[in-house]
Amino acid sequence: MGAPLAVELDRSSPVPLYFQLAQTIENAIIGGELAPGDRFENELALAKRLNLSRPTTRRAIQELVDKGLLVRKRGVGTQVVQSAVHRPVELTSLFDDLARAGQSPTTKLLDYQVAVPAEDVAAELNLQPGAEVASIRRLRSTNGEPLALMTNHIPVDLAPDPEELEAHGLYHALRARGVHIRLARQRIGAKAASKAEASLLDEKTGAPLLTMNRTAFDDSGSAVEFGSHCYRASRYYFDTTVVDR
Repeated sequence: MGAPLAVELDRSSPVPLYFQLAQTIENAIIGGELAPGDRFENELALAKRLNLSRPTTRRAIQELVDKGLLVRKRGVGTQVVQSAVHRPVELTSLFDDLARAGQSPTTKLLDYQVAVPAEDVAAELNLQPGAEVASIRRLRSTNGEPLALMTNHIPVDLAPDPEELEAHGLYHALRARGVHIRLARQRIGAKAASKAEASLLDEKTGAPLLTMNRTAFDDSGSAVEFGSHCYRASRYYFDTTVVDR
């Protein structure tokens, strides 16, 4: 931990002291003065340094924990967490979006199987009976923190090699095969994390997850990919623009 954060409190202001403190810490995080992974000053030491009561200091820190800006870890203390990933609802891949934002994405391949898919997947991809797909499950992280679990089904003749999927995004691999994704149909929703999902995403069982199902089509109108993804709601959100007709 570096030098203590400079904090100026106006004790004559009607704004509660806990809120002033929380705002100062939040501004330091947003402004980069406190970076993701930084250990935050001990609650008791902070209260003593600022001549505040411990309940006031605890409330300020809890405000930021509730906002997802700080996290309390047993044996470690309070740490600054990654800022939430803001993703526009556009026809792009998560890997490409994170890379453009300087978020250092990494991918762990959890499963890769080639088989005849379930009926719902075959219907999404408009496959003939008996046609095989590559079913791929991956864990996507950013700056070392898990962010999303992604399951994708691709017609077997288009499927990338497993090694490609850990080095690049899926859409990058499809483009390398001459597949140009023209449009997609997607549904955004929410769910509670299962025990297995929570373990992989470093969340509690039952924590809220954002979900997205997407079927992508190429220039000829053929379905080339069906994906079912879930994202940590504490670390991720979609951004849309709404216009009046």
